[in-house]
Amino acid sequence: MTIKEAQQCVDNWIKRYGVRYFEPLTNMAILTEEVGEVARIMARRYGEQSEKESDRGRDLGDELADVMWVVMCLANQTGVDLEEALRRNIDKKTSRDATRHRNNEKLTN
Repeated sequence: MTIKEAQQCVDNWIKRYGVRYFEPLTNMAILTEEVGEVARIMARRYGEQSEKESDRGRDLGDELADVMWVVMCLANQTGVDLEEALRRNIDKKTSRDATRHRNNEKLTN
């Protein structure tokens, strides 16, 4: 599935099952909540925090997909073509950072 197809899939789902999009500021709050759930898994599973029993069954992939879902909702609501935006962003990073990371002593040692 392309990013454009994923955005369309989200839009179709919202129109069929979700009644309408939440307001953009509500979706921004939901995005923050979803990123927090990803952070919780990362800190406990891959970081130094101990994992609680209630966290053990959490699926990182599912939580990352929740983040993507809300990002796509926000993009759809605001008229952003994420596929094109990502292409432009990669081009920007490539021209700006072509040697930056290779010359970073913190990364090469």
